[in-house]
Amino acid sequence: MVRFILVIQFFLFFLMDFLSADGHIFVYHRFDDNRYPTTNISTKALRAEFNYLKKHNYKVVPLADFVEKIKKGEEVPDNWVAFTIDDGFRSFYKNGLPVFREYGFPFTLFVAVKYTEEKYKDYVSWEQLKKIAKYGSIEFHSYGHGHFGRMSNEQIRADMDKGLKLMKEHLNYKPRFFVYPYGEYDNRVENIIKSYGFKAVFNQNMGAVNGQCTNAYDVDRSAVVGSNSRDFKLYLKFKELCGVHFVKPTTYPKIKLLKLLKLIWMIKV
Repeated sequence: MVRFILVIQFFLFFLMDFLSADGHIFVYHRFDDNRYPTTNISTKALRAEFNYLKKHNYKVVPLADFVEKIKKGEEVPDNWVAFTIDDGFRSFYKNGLPVFREYGFPFTLFVAVKYTEEKYKDYVSWEQLKKIAKYGSIEFHSYGHGHFGRMSNEQIRADMDKGLKLMKEHLNYKPRFFVYPYGEYDNRVENIIKSYGFKAVFNQNMGAVNGQCTNAYDVDRSAVVGSNSRDFKLYLKFKELCGVHFVKPTTYPKIKLLKLLKLIWMIKV
């Protein structure tokens, strides 16, 4: 499997000069937390990415600006970038937030509410979330961060209702945006989430954003980890292929590899 992914990545590098770029949304999780290399990025690498954006005249905008373009069906400038952070790990508050503040870049933090409510040691507190909200926006990533693709409709709704209620109680705020836990979704899950009236819903599939054809309830974000800036620069070359759509499974695939399915689809078309 690893070899197969490397082959795919090679072809993407080969093709990237032929791809015109759209806007791009990136997702991070942990910062300077080497215990979890698959979801961690060093602040040194983060600064390198931020410097690259500044040097090459990219514009970092709030996530809401992307959503507005999508809703209006307007073109997203190809130098637009937005940053999101998932889960609410304390390493963002401790290590990542100071870097975002240093560069003055906006961001959106998607919170898995259970870990904050039950005071897990690696996650931010409600008071820390209030401080974070002074510099970026706080949005919803479910209550228990469960596998929605394996949960019943009733379980999903109970999770959503509990998390939204707690966000209202602690932050006096109704979230506008949502991210699927683990990036797991199918048609059934998508329809349940739509019923909550979010302005936009985000996945964790590699891709780009085009205001004229991106689905506001299935917006791509590319995950960035590690210290290698090669992937970050590659993702900036991705484009949204208007008129050609990735067909989501009607039920969540047992292999749980929507990211890989999306990557294969991008190459095939």
